[in-house]
Amino acid sequence: MDILPEVAAALQAGQPVVALESTVIAHGMPRPQNLEIGRRLQLVVREQGVIPATVAVLGGRVKIGLSESELAQLAEGAGVLKVSRRDFPTAVARQLDGATTVAGTIMAAHWAGIRVLATGGIGGVHRGDRFDVSADLPELARTPVVVVCSGAKAILHLSATLEWLETHGVPVVGYGVDELPAFYSRSSGLALDLRADSPLQVTALLQAQRSLRLSGGVVVAVAPPEQAALPGDEMKAAIEQALAQARLEGIRGKETTPFLLRQMEALTGGASLRANVALLENNAKVAAQIAAASAAAGG
Repeated sequence: MDILPEVAAALQAGQPVVALESTVIAHGMPRPQNLEIGRRLQLVVREQGVIPATVAVLGGRVKIGLSESELAQLAEGAGVLKVSRRDFPTAVARQLDGATTVAGTIMAAHWAGIRVLATGGIGGVHRGDRFDVSADLPELARTPVVVVCSGAKAILHLSATLEWLETHGVPVVGYGVDELPAFYSRSSGLALDLRADSPLQVTALLQAQRSLRLSGGVVVAVAPPEQAALPGDEMKAAIEQALAQARLEGIRGKETTPFLLRQMEALTGGASLRANVALLENNAKVAAQIAAASAAAGG
C-alpha cells in the first residue's frame, strides 16, 4: 500500500483526512468531466482545511491519495477495473489499474487509518431482487468508517436498503434532514430515526460508538443542494423509463447501474448529471467538516 506523503504526514500528525472513492472518476462520469470532478472534489476538501485522499489501485498497488498524474491515469485509462472487496486480490496479483467502489474505499481507508469517506450515493438492495445486495452494505456493517452520501442511488430499492442497514446495525443519520434523501431528490418519504444538524453532533455520535466498542460504520445522509435537486415525480418517472429500457435490452449484473445512470442523464436532459456533480461536491464539503470536527475532538 502506498500512502501519498502529504496524506501520511497528516495522519501521523492527527490532522483530518477525507477518503474519496474513485469509481465515480473511472466509471461514473463522462470524459473529460470525470477528471475535472476528481480535481474539484479534492479542492473542495482542501477548502475546509482538510487533506483529501483519493483511493485507487494503480499497477497493482493500493494508493491512498493520488498525485495529479495518477489522477489523470485513472480518469483517462482504458480497462480500469472496478474494485470492491472481492477484487483487491485480482487487481494486486495481476498488477492492474482499478477504481475503488464505496466498499473498496471503505476497506482501504480503514487500512490507512482514515475514518471519514465522501461519495455521491452508496449501493444498496436492487429492485426486483432483494438477494441482489451491493457489497457496500456488508462493508458498512463490518468496518468502522463514516460514509457521507446522499443516501443510496435512487435507481435502487431504497426502503429495502434502509431496512438492511437497520437490521445489520448501521446507523443512518440524516444531516439536517428527517428523511432519507433519494440521491437526485431531497426526499424519499422514508423517515430516519437519527438526525444531526452539525459536524459536532455527528462527532459526538462517533465518539459514543467508539467508546462502546461497536464495530461497523455510520451513514451520514446529506440531501442534494436544493438548487440542483430533481423533483421527486420527475425522478421517479425517469427511473421507471430507465428500468424498462434495461429490461428490454437484457441489462443485468454489474452493468445495470452504469446503464441506468446513463439513461437517467439522457431522460432528464442532463439534469441528473448536474445534480450528481452538485451533491458530490456538497458531500465532500460536509465530510471534510465532520473530519475536522472529529480531529479537533481528538478522534
